[in-house]
Amino acid sequence: MTISEIQSILKESKTIAFQLPNGSLVPAHFHVTEVGKVTKDFIDCGGKRRTEEVVNFQLWEENDYDHRLHPEKLVHIIELSQQQLGFGDLSIEVEYQGPNTIGKYGLDYDGNQFKLINKQTACLAREECGVPEENTFVDLSASVVENSCTPGGGCC
Repeated sequence: MTISEIQSILKESKTIAFQLPNGSLVPAHFHVTEVGKVTKDFIDCGGKRRTEEVVNFQLWEENDYDHRLHPEKLVHIIELSQQQLGFGDLSIEVEYQGPNTIGKYGLDYDGNQFKLINKQTACLAREECGVPEENTFVDLSASVVENSCTPGGGCC
């Protein structure tokens, strides 16, 4: 999801809810404690230099049950962040404290609530590493092997 997409959704919303990948909801008294532009400069395993930029939302919850983040407030925070940090329509990454460590998630919307999507690592230099583009699956069940062992055949 991009900044323009979340802004559009928030402008039409009355409430904000985030669902974790396990189906549970982030408690309603969460706050967005950070909206930031994250730039990652790196070299992949094939030696190619790369740059990624995302907007990061950090969700936080504490025992402050009297305050709820309303959609118009989050729109204001995003707009202020865009002005101050100078970012455009970047993809959004969400950080949320799990039981042991901070999780990083992609973001989607199902028409009712925002969904935190598990992120996956990947090899960005598959051709240099010799990693096939697609996992190849060979169906051996259709193969007939001469002199193969069969139950009760005495070959084992």
